[in-house]
Amino acid sequence: MNTVRLPRVIIFDVNETLSDMAPMAARFADVGAPEHLFPTWFAGVLRDGFALAVAGTARPFAEVGSGVLEALLSDAAIDRQLDDAVDHIMAGFAELEVHPDVVAGVNALAAQGIRMITLSNGSASLAQSLLERAGVRSAFELLLSVEDAGRWKPHADAYCYALEQCGIEPGDAMLVAVHPWDIDGAHRAGLSTAWLDRENRPYPDHFVPADVTAQSLPDVARMLGER
Repeated sequence: MNTVRLPRVIIFDVNETLSDMAPMAARFADVGAPEHLFPTWFAGVLRDGFALAVAGTARPFAEVGSGVLEALLSDAAIDRQLDDAVDHIMAGFAELEVHPDVVAGVNALAAQGIRMITLSNGSASLAQSLLERAGVRSAFELLLSVEDAGRWKPHADAYCYALEQCGIEPGDAMLVAVHPWDIDGAHRAGLSTAWLDRENRPYPDHFVPADVTAQSLPDVARMLGER
């Protein structure tokens, strides 16, 4: 682990970092589309959200997600009306659960007295319901969405918005995420970073590496506890 001071606040990404999005693939199968369209769709949502951020604007995740989904499913042999298929797939977000390591990791970090918040490219309400189902909502001080920042992550404005809401400087915060693009964006905004590498994948050379790399959230807590 690189030299990094213990953060006052940990900022968690939500989609795939806290939430297990694997069940979303079954939602595609439910409407007659192949499950492998799920990662294609999610990558397309991020692409369009990032493009809007570069252009200096933003639209809600649900709007972008539905739009990309409509285009993708228009060429698939789905078994229902397009609008119904889109609604069914998007509704899957409200039923997702956290990854198996999340509860223990959150509790371990809370025991160290570290403030925790979330910052999602999705809605704050979905983050709230996710954490409530997991029984760890009370561990989080704030649940933030980039919808209020005006730019999707990894634009610097998104991270600066979170810092302002917490009343801290960049050097006092650490972002925890599974996405290398999120790690890179947070680093460039002045935050320290922890990459959660649950699947033991190589980190892309074109992004700035994380200060901390761990295979589970309890590992992140253990590493920070050693500071």
